[in-house]
Amino acid sequence: MTIGLLQLELMLPEANSLKDKRRVIKSLKDRLHNKFNCSVAETGHQDAWRKSTLAVCIVGTDAGHVNSQLSSVVSFVGMNSAALLAEYRIEML
Repeated sequence: MTIGLLQLELMLPEANSLKDKRRVIKSLKDRLHNKFNCSVAETGHQDAWRKSTLAVCIVGTDAGHVNSQLSSVVSFVGMNSAALLAEYRIEML
């Protein structure tokens, strides 16, 4: 069994309140869960307006497939217009 963990550092330059930020983050989390069947949680910067850290987790039997899925998540988030991808890190556990 392989557990893949992806940490995403996001910038939300157009968020002017926590309500704006949470709307964008909730939408992104829901789309990631539906498209990639992964678990997503906001793990950092919960009280900052224009910053967020998301953790994405995928569990599978083949490490190559899990890594490929997480790379696809990175590409998907990179194309999102409301949240800018500042940095990411993939770990295989």
